Amino acid sequence: MPFADRPLVATDPLTSSFRSFRYVQTPRTGRVLARWLAGLGLLVLLAGFMPWTQNIRSTGTLTTLRPQDRPQTVPSTIAGRIDRWNVREGQAVRKGDTLMTITEIKEKYFDPQLLARTREQLEAKISALEENRAKGAALSSQQDALRTGLQVSLEKARNKVTQTRLKVGSDEADLRAANNDFDIARQQLERQEALYQQGLKSLTELEQRRLKFQESTAKRQSAENKLAASRQELENAQLELSSLAADYQDKLAKSESDRRSTTAYQFDSEGQIAKMRNELANLSIRAGFYHITAPQDGYVVRALKTGLGDIVKEGEAVVTIMPNAPALAAELYVQPMDIPLLSLGRKVRLQFDGWPALVFSGWPGTSFGTFGGRVAVIDNIDSNGRYRILVTPDPDDEPWPKPLRVGSGVYGWALLDDVPIWYELWRQLNGFPPNFVDGSPAKEKSGAAGKSDKKGGSNDEEESK
Repeated sequence: MPFADRPLVATDPLTSSFRSFRYVQTPRTGRVLARWLAGLGLLVLLAGFMPWTQNIRSTGTLTTLRPQDRPQTVPSTIAGRIDRWNVREGQAVRKGDTLMTITEIKEKYFDPQLLARTREQLEAKISALEENRAKGAALSSQQDALRTGLQVSLEKARNKVTQTRLKVGSDEADLRAANNDFDIARQQLERQEALYQQGLKSLTELEQRRLKFQESTAKRQSAENKLAASRQELENAQLELSSLAADYQDKLAKSESDRRSTTAYQFDSEGQIAKMRNELANLSIRAGFYHITAPQDGYVVRALKTGLGDIVKEGEAVVTIMPNAPALAAELYVQPMDIPLLSLGRKVRLQFDGWPALVFSGWPGTSFGTFGGRVAVIDNIDSNGRYRILVTPDPDDEPWPKPLRVGSGVYGWALLDDVPIWYELWRQLNGFPPNFVDGSPAKEKSGAAGKSDKKGGSNDEEESK
């Protein structure tokens, strides 16, 4: 239909008679646009009141919760030369399996019979110690015998001194008797000589008296000599008694010196035996280090030493092992200002590298390909200006994928409080931190209990009113 023939909007009979009114129309585009803008504004306004989950975003890598589950290098305890490889890279091994065998490179341990010869030396030293102990026991018995002999000899010497002292007393009595006989004989001789001068006695009688006087003199001299000999014998007995103790003391001192020398040799031998036993034990343990074994179940990741005949230094790593079935954990680093917002047990959503995901950080329930976790560790010190946290799988959520490997990248966001979208936009524009909410299970339970108590209290108040 031609434009001029279209019906006019206005139906007024006055205006319909004019041709120009037939070409004039009221535009509808502005009204439609206004309606659309009003609808969109209303939707945006309503969307501003929708819930938005605040979160803390961070990146990191996969690691393990337990230190023994992390990749480890197996060192060689002793220095040696590689003799044989028993594994290859990527091979699964069990704890105690031999990874490689090394041979000795120190000339001190070249002797293949070193253990047997060291054991023979130890046995010989032990036999020498036993014989020395027997010698010490013999010296102790000798000392006991010397002490017993000393007591017997001293008793014998004391008896001899007593006997000699009695003999001296007897000789002194004999001397006194001889002195009395001498005095009597001298007086009789003097009277006899006086009578002979007066002619009352004959010369024969005088000579007999003189002979008797000589006999008394000889007896007195003999008694004096005998007494002197007895006294000398007493002194000798006393000296012998004194020297006897000194003589036995010298013998005892010499025996004690020999015994102490023997005891010192025993102690020295015991020290050498202990040292040889230590050396034998070290050699036995060292023999076990020729076979480098796997410390735990896992996989051989990389051989750090290659070839045969290479020299391995003491304590040098030779192979890297990844433990089997490690307890994975996400290692994330967060800003210091976000640390107060985190607590143990806080829920975290994780996205792993190489795993398809569709993420809506504010609506974790609508995200796809993410996995749940809980904060297990929060470091107390910073690392390069950020704090490390460890996130373990959430037992109440879907388990993590099995193909995950230690060291792969991970992106995570810790879930905080639910707020309206308008509040989140306003917080982001002003640079305010998220709301602080203690999400620990104990706090949540105590908070719920407090709310119920408070509610119950208000009901009681209403009833009382």
